[in-house]
Amino acid sequence: MKAIQGMIKGAIALLLIAAIGAVGWRGWLWWTTANTPPVAAGTTAKPVKLRIPPGTSAQEIGRDLQALGVIRSATAWDLWSRWRMFKEPDGGFKAGVYQLSPTEPLESVATKIWDGEVVRLGYTIPEGWSLRQMAAYFEEEGFFSAQAFLTAVERFPTAQYTWLPSKSEPGLPLLEGFLYPDTYDVSGLPVEPEAILKQMLDRFEQVALPLYKQGQKQTDLSFSQWVTLASIVEKEAVIANERPRIAGVFVNRLKKNIPLGADPTVEYGLGIQQTPDQPLTLDQVRTPSAYNTYLNTGLPPTPIASPGLASLKATLKPEDTDFLYFVARYDGTHVFSRTLAEHQAAQATIQDKRKSTKSNNAQ
Repeated sequence: MKAIQGMIKGAIALLLIAAIGAVGWRGWLWWTTANTPPVAAGTTAKPVKLRIPPGTSAQEIGRDLQALGVIRSATAWDLWSRWRMFKEPDGGFKAGVYQLSPTEPLESVATKIWDGEVVRLGYTIPEGWSLRQMAAYFEEEGFFSAQAFLTAVERFPTAQYTWLPSKSEPGLPLLEGFLYPDTYDVSGLPVEPEAILKQMLDRFEQVALPLYKQGQKQTDLSFSQWVTLASIVEKEAVIANERPRIAGVFVNRLKKNIPLGADPTVEYGLGIQQTPDQPLTLDQVRTPSAYNTYLNTGLPPTPIASPGLASLKATLKPEDTDFLYFVARYDGTHVFSRTLAEHQAAQATIQDKRKSTKSNNAQ
């Protein structure tokens, strides 16, 4: 009888060991899977930027990381966090901005945030970008959605910036042209559209306003007209030394009440961008719009992009010239003309040369 009881106890012990082993195996298998990167190593994956405000709990960080696709399991994150806090009770996750990759295992991501391997977060806005281009850029860089940026632009409180033009018509992009193009460091700022907009407006106030005040007596343009014309010069000019001449042509046309005839304003009004192989069509040029400077005399109601310092300076002090026309050569330079006949002849010559070049390349 005792032998049988012993056998039963041994069997139970073996079953318990087997059960514990099975649980342990499954636990190890679960952890291995949870710790595996969501995206396989060696795969191209866009880094993710995450800002962790001071006071954020470990659980909140885990949920955010899982939502962003950086880790597979917030539960596994919580287990790792508890283990690390037990091991290092004086440590903790550090606030800041992190650049993380979904190709890294959970432990690697967690260690970065535990050790405080923050990145300096910044952005660069090139000269000549519109609000919509900026919005797309911020979304692509992982700051926030394009729509969030455009909504913030529409709702931005402008009372602090008394130099901004008043919004005379509904729907006009009030901040267009006044977000200064530059490279910015936002490591100490909340990664929110409002903070970014304020940073760019402050830079415009620091750089552009003093420039206009110094040269105001040299121009007949009001402040908003100056920025608007500078934005058109920015979009038209490619070669730096042509900026003052292009500005001079536009100033001459404004004085003579001749439509500016600037393609970039038509593109802006239609929300399109022409290319050498797909230039504006006659129907597009004839499409009515407040920004169509072929149909309307004077300047459009707002800037069409953010002008850089060179275009702002050139517009404030344009070249004294008698040119009234210019046409692009497709190499960045332009042919300038005094009369319509000269301008049409230059257009024909450029088009003939382009057709000849395309024909030779096709052979």
